[in-house]
Amino acid sequence: MPAPELALTERFQSAFAAAFGPEYADADPIIRPSQFADFQCNAAMGLAKRLGRKPRDIAAEILAAVDLEDVAETPEIAGPGFLNIRLRTDWIAAQVAELSGDAHLGAPAPQRPDTVVIDYSAPNVAKEMHVGHLRTTVVGDSIARTLEKLGHTVIRQNHIGDWGTPFGMLIEHLLEVGEDSAEAQLLQTDPNAFYQAARAKFDAADQAGPAPDGGDFASRARSRVATLQSGDAESLRIWSQLVELSKQYFHRIYDMLDVTLTDQHLAGESTYNDQLEAVCRDLEDAGIARVSDGALCVFPAGFVGRDEQPLPLIIRKSDGGYGYATTDLAAIRHRVRDLGADRVAYVVGAAQELHFQMVFSAAREAGWLPAEVEAQHVKIGSVLGEDGKILRTRSGSSLRLMALLEEAVATAQTVIDELRPDLPAPERAQIARDIGIGGVKYADLSTAHDSDYTFDLDRMLALTGNTAPYLQYAVARIRSIGRKAETQGVTAAEAPQVVNDAERALALQLLEFGPTLAAVGAEYEPHRLCAYLFGLAQAFTSFYEASPILKEADAATRAGRLALAQLTERVLVEGLDALGVSAPQQM
Repeated sequence: MPAPELALTERFQSAFAAAFGPEYADADPIIRPSQFADFQCNAAMGLAKRLGRKPRDIAAEILAAVDLEDVAETPEIAGPGFLNIRLRTDWIAAQVAELSGDAHLGAPAPQRPDTVVIDYSAPNVAKEMHVGHLRTTVVGDSIARTLEKLGHTVIRQNHIGDWGTPFGMLIEHLLEVGEDSAEAQLLQTDPNAFYQAARAKFDAADQAGPAPDGGDFASRARSRVATLQSGDAESLRIWSQLVELSKQYFHRIYDMLDVTLTDQHLAGESTYNDQLEAVCRDLEDAGIARVSDGALCVFPAGFVGRDEQPLPLIIRKSDGGYGYATTDLAAIRHRVRDLGADRVAYVVGAAQELHFQMVFSAAREAGWLPAEVEAQHVKIGSVLGEDGKILRTRSGSSLRLMALLEEAVATAQTVIDELRPDLPAPERAQIARDIGIGGVKYADLSTAHDSDYTFDLDRMLALTGNTAPYLQYAVARIRSIGRKAETQGVTAAEAPQVVNDAERALALQLLEFGPTLAAVGAEYEPHRLCAYLFGLAQAFTSFYEASPILKEADAATRAGRLALAQLTERVLVEGLDALGVSAPQQM
């Protein structure tokens, strides 16, 4: 079942070859939606330049050569050579009937499924997840869901911060307060409080200066780092306890957000610790890395600083320690060599763009990232407050993600309790959760991932505009129609009805679902799917107003319209699921 653009592209490219020669068979017909028809072919201008002739003459030759008899009415030439195309209503109806019987709703199966490794979320052990983690988590999860719906194999990698110098002070603090103490339990409920207590103790000891016997907290913390990294069993046991407690906190966030990350997807910094020395050795042996000012560095081609000197990617510090670049190079080698990645996507803040471009370049030079493997940094913008600055608490600290999510659900609960007191309390609570969490996630996903956006809870939870509640309400409305139809003994026809203009417009929107999902999977742009679903919900609203379903007297028309509505419900639910947004049964 070809989408309209694909069907038209094939017909027009055959016409180009027939009219102008086989070398023009791959010319882009530039099929676009049109306000004057269903679609417009805008190829005449480009072909006119190549052929050295007038665009309208080219358009006339295309029109004479193209065979659209079973697909569209005879196109009209407009302006300098545009071809306005109105599809045949019976052709649209046939395509929608086929779509209705397709379990994948028109999503195209890939010719060769890819193995796609997606690095996303990446919180830090013993630190609170803040609003900055919201976007990397929900955007990455939506991309993963979408790719799986398209038939690709997705390997999730949650590259948590679970190694490095802060763990010296964290371990020492945990030993002091006791592993079974109330303070230790903060790692599950308020990790920042535990971290800040350890940091305050470290800074105070540091300011006071080292004790003569080296027994002060700061000295013990620094010593503990070396002990941990040397593989000391007791230090590793306590470190494991820190990680385990933090994992329980991560689970609470992920469960609240309804994302698909689990323990099996954890691949933190510590995963690569035993590979870092080999990474440095291999790069040095290959002549790619060299010592500069005491540090081992790679100088990827094309990266220069303000002084026009080559920029170094430091892979081993002058003190012998390793940094993020070393870990990221080890990770990318593992993801290609061991996980078999055809594509690797890093859903990470936009500020890390230079870092990842240098890592990708160094990995390609080393042969760890072959030319046929695609690596992309999916740049994530910031969440802003009403003042246009990065969203923070009044005290200036990062806003806790859990607090933000709980506020969204509480706000939705207040509205649902007021509007639907007839529903049982557990059902109202579930609806509030679906709307609150869905509203926050959708607002994030509906903005281009590399753009900043302003966090506005009232707008996110509004029943109008491009919001999750608007789409959720469209689904709930169709489900309500279905329940009423059942009580009236009305059943849907096998094929949706497509006759009048409102039905045609809705049907055309439905046929765009597969191509839209494919574009989202190719470009990693969930906001395209949001825009599509919003347009589909608007088309359904127009259809519902123009074409009554249960009030329609003619039984066949009633059944055909019900089938069209129920197909719309399926597409809306499938699209929302690709975004990670739930659709409640009623609102």
